[in-house]
Amino acid sequence: MSGWLWALGGVVAASAIWGSVLFATGGFSSEPSPDLAGYAYTGDLCADTSLTPFENAHFRTKANTGTTSKDANPQHSGAQLTSLDTMTCNVSFEQDGTSSSGYSSTWLYNTATLHRKADPTPEFADTYRSYEKQDTSVGYRVETVPGIGDEAYLVTRKDEGSTSNSSYVILGVRDGWMTYQSTWSSYTSSSSGSKQPTATEVATMLKSSATETLKRLQNSR
Repeated sequence: MSGWLWALGGVVAASAIWGSVLFATGGFSSEPSPDLAGYAYTGDLCADTSLTPFENAHFRTKANTGTTSKDANPQHSGAQLTSLDTMTCNVSFEQDGTSSSGYSSTWLYNTATLHRKADPTPEFADTYRSYEKQDTSVGYRVETVPGIGDEAYLVTRKDEGSTSNSSYVILGVRDGWMTYQSTWSSYTSSSSGSKQPTATEVATMLKSSATETLKRLQNSR
């Protein structure tokens, strides 16, 4: 009987030690392990953002005339927090052939987020599908985009009947627990003398830029 009790005591002790190891290493943790798909944080998203597709369409980055970092162009920011890492890059463009007497404004807004605590997958599609449900005077069309990340969506503003020469297009990409959004916003007055690209052309530029930018973010480790 004493031998049986000794053996039982050994099993209990071993179980306690193994339980301590699991607890220390997170074996009992209910938090899922983040799937960052090889992406890494960078403090300067602009340095990794591919502008070639826009430059090929005769858009160039506006000269930086500001005297402080807040006036910089391109302008980047980023933060590493407990639950996620965020990166942004904003670029102001000017188009070749635009008349100085006219007005034009073209911006590219890029954001990349590494989600470290919560899986963005369940809500990602609805984030973009919700544009179609907006009960406003402006309508949007949402399409899936194959071949980029695990899933991607293109949001295009409908401008039927509009006389303004403007466009607004969003590309959202999820790859594992990394989410990326690239937004094109442009307006050109009728006196500017330049022709804005169509929404289809903008979508092509955004896709090409995102594909290259995400490759760079994966290789930035």
